[in-house]
Amino acid sequence: MGNTAREVPPDPLDPAELLTRDELADLQLERLRQTLRHAYDHVPAYRKKFDEAGVGPQDCRSLSDLARFPFTTKADLREGYPFGMFAVPMPQVRRLHASSGTTGRPTVVGYTDSDLSVWADVVARSIRAAGGRAGDKVHIAYGYGLFTGGLGAHYGAERAGCTVIPASGGMTARQVQIIQDFEPDIIMITPSYMLTLLDEFERQGVDPRGTSLRVGLFGAEPWTEEMRREIEQRFAIDAVDIYGLSEVIGPGVAQECASTKDGLHIWEDHFLPEVVDPLTDEVLPDGSQGELVFTSLTKEALPIIRYRTRDLTRLLPGTARPAFRRMAKVTGRSDDMIILRGVNLFPSQIEEIVLRTPAVAPHFTLVLTRRDRLDHLTVRAEARPDATAAERSAAAVAVARGIKDGIGVTAEVTVVDPETLERSVGKIQRIKDLRPKAG
Repeated sequence: MGNTAREVPPDPLDPAELLTRDELADLQLERLRQTLRHAYDHVPAYRKKFDEAGVGPQDCRSLSDLARFPFTTKADLREGYPFGMFAVPMPQVRRLHASSGTTGRPTVVGYTDSDLSVWADVVARSIRAAGGRAGDKVHIAYGYGLFTGGLGAHYGAERAGCTVIPASGGMTARQVQIIQDFEPDIIMITPSYMLTLLDEFERQGVDPRGTSLRVGLFGAEPWTEEMRREIEQRFAIDAVDIYGLSEVIGPGVAQECASTKDGLHIWEDHFLPEVVDPLTDEVLPDGSQGELVFTSLTKEALPIIRYRTRDLTRLLPGTARPAFRRMAKVTGRSDDMIILRGVNLFPSQIEEIVLRTPAVAPHFTLVLTRRDRLDHLTVRAEARPDATAAERSAAAVAVARGIKDGIGVTAEVTVVDPETLERSVGKIQRIKDLRPKAG
């Protein structure tokens, strides 16, 4: 056992990955026109939105014409709950997934046979780009069920010719035992839960660097380069990013290549990206920071037109896959932005400061309260097990100074005992907003 280096065969690219940019653009326009027509003809909500905007499928003569069409938001999907946004009769739907619905009605997504096949294809393509090959064992620690992560990764790994270990989330001690006994090559997991596994390895006295794992595909939540370095150093693996969201298809919309680790190549033959100014809705040129918007090009059951993801990123030229543009690592979500005394900040900014501070573990929570009519931020960060009292005190000062100097706000920082904060087994919730609600 142990992740000794082995030579990975060349990535067997599929035909779409060999297209030129011009060939890809021709394919995108053909598929975009078909998708707009499919949505207009079969989804009353889209027909109404298009008509109100004074635009129709026939008006799409170039890819730039997409900017004339209205956006789709999570609110639109919730208003159509459960199946009002579907474009095919229910007997053609083979599977349903849904969001958690913690902030309202869940968003429901459906898949035809073709949709499921495309989904498996793009996840398989992602696994290969990450360094996975047929015959590898893949430990899947994303949750199964209505959440798209577990089953999306599962069928994609099988399509890639891998052996699937469907561990799902939770039962952390057992996960560590399975990894030791089954010796997987790859793990697909949220980055925050990987850190939870790390704690369990160390609690059991098992060296996490000595496992069979050599690649981790991390998705479902924003994570920083500092967290990548933490995971790679402590697990001795390649940590790469996978991106997706259920409304667009699930995991497998974009993938970081292990050979470059320079951002996620978007599988643009199936998903057409834009970046827009979140305030003005203006389409921004490649390289500009803004909100990521997706239009599906091949989905049948739930075509999605200009869906506002709320994820903040930039579009960049392709590298390892020259035909496909890259998206930079997501820095946060526009709806996760904290406005603290007039300053905008994101949890990922705090994470960078915490992870570069000695004596502090990569587990923290942001607590928002109101004191004397002013918003107040408390950062609760865990100490590393070997940190002394003096080191904890110095770490609290260093984090507070880093927040003040780097972000421009004053925060109270408390370094708490190891294993004090709640651990994540899925998407992590960094923010606890205890401020009084208006009204």
